[in-house]
Amino acid sequence: MNHYLNVVGIGLRGADGLSDRTRETIDRATVLAGSDRQLGYFRDHPAKKIVFGDFITGIQEIKNDYNSGESVVIFASGDPLFFGVGRLLLENFPADCLRFHPHVSSVQLACSRLKISWQDIQIISLHGRGLEALTEALQKGVEKIALLTDTVNDPSSIARFYLGLSLPVRYQFCICEDLEGETEKISRFNVEEIERLAGLDKNHFSPLNIVVLIRQEGQVSLERLPLFGIPDRAFFSFPDRPNLMTKREIRIAILGELDLQGDRVLWDIGAGTGSVSIECARLCPTSRVYAIEKTAMGITLIEKNCQRFGVSNVIPVSANAPDRLTDLPDPDRIFIGGSGGKLSEILTVCGERLQPDGKIVLALATIEHLQECCTWFSTHHWKYELLQLQLNRSVSVGQFTRWSPLNPVTLVSASRCNELA
Repeated sequence: MNHYLNVVGIGLRGADGLSDRTRETIDRATVLAGSDRQLGYFRDHPAKKIVFGDFITGIQEIKNDYNSGESVVIFASGDPLFFGVGRLLLENFPADCLRFHPHVSSVQLACSRLKISWQDIQIISLHGRGLEALTEALQKGVEKIALLTDTVNDPSSIARFYLGLSLPVRYQFCICEDLEGETEKISRFNVEEIERLAGLDKNHFSPLNIVVLIRQEGQVSLERLPLFGIPDRAFFSFPDRPNLMTKREIRIAILGELDLQGDRVLWDIGAGTGSVSIECARLCPTSRVYAIEKTAMGITLIEKNCQRFGVSNVIPVSANAPDRLTDLPDPDRIFIGGSGGKLSEILTVCGERLQPDGKIVLALATIEHLQECCTWFSTHHWKYELLQLQLNRSVSVGQFTRWSPLNPVTLVSASRCNELA
C-alpha cells in the first residue's frame, strides 16, 4: 500500500465541508498538522497534533514523522495548490509522496456568493507582496479582480490605494468575510462609497477576507462637474487601455496654452477618447470642435463621452490625419495629441490651413517627436515655446503615502513669427 502525505483543503465548515472519502483519510491519520483553527475542528481526534507556527520547524517535524511511517495529514485553507501551502510542500517533499485533497478555493466561494463567473477573473495575492500587480491590473481596467489580502493590505488600505491612483476606470468593492463560516458576511461598496470604505479601521473586517473588484460604468452628475479639469475617471475610456487618455493635469495646461476664445473652429487631431475636445467644447459652447480620430473605438468613445457630458458642439471625424483635413473648415486653434507617425505631414497641412492669428499646441511624449516638431517649426520659420510637464500624484501604501509619477509630457505652443507675443 502506498504511503502518502495527505494534504487536505478545508474551509470554515470544518469536517462538515469534507467528502466522506477525505474524512476517512483523516480518521486513519496518526499525525495532524495545520493552524490552531484547523486543528480545532478535530479536537477529539487521537492523532498527534502539529501546530504550524514556524513553517520550517513544522516541516522538519512532519518529515521525521512521515519517514518514521506515520500517517500524516496536513490541513490547508481551500485549495492547497491555490496560493497555498501546496507549493512549499512540493519544494520540500517529492511529488510522488504527496496526495492533494482540494476544497473549494476562496475565489470560487466569493464568486459564487457574488453570482459572477470566475474563469475570467484576474487573481492577485497580496500576501507579503507589493502592489505592483494590482496597479497594473487597475491601470489596464481589468473587468474583475480578486485580491487575497493580508494584515497590511486590508480592504480599507486597498481602497485608499485605489483612490490615490485617480484612475479613469471605476470599481465596485466587494468584501467577502468568513466564507462558509457562521459569521459569513458580504459587503458591497459602490463607486460613491469607496471613500467611506477607505476611512474604516483595518479591524472593521475579519482577517479572513477576500476583496473582489468589479469594474463599473458609472454615471456623471453634470451639475457637480468643475468648469474645466474633469476627473479622468468620469470619461469612457478604451476597455483594454483605460490609461490611454490625456491626464487631467495635462489637459488643464493644454487648455491654457490654446488661448481659447468663443466662436472659433478647433481641430483636435488624434482625439482618442475626446477628453481635450470635450473640455474645449464645454469652455467655449459657441465654438465648433472637430475631433479627428483614426480608430473606430475612439470615435465610439468620443460619441459616448459627448453624450455623457451633454456636449453638442464636438464633431467626431473618423480619419487618419492628415486625411480628410482638407474637408474641414479652416481652424483657429489646433491641438495635436497623436500623429500616427505622420507628424511632419500633419504639421504641413495644419500650417497651410491655420487662420492668420491661429495657434498650434502639441503634446509630445517622445524625444524623437519633439525633435521632428522643432525641426519643422524652425525650417518653416514659426516661433514656438516648450513647456515640459513632469508630475507626481500621491498614492497611499498601507499607512504611508508615496509619489507615483505620470509620464513626462512636453507641450509645444507655436504660431507664425509675427503672431506670438
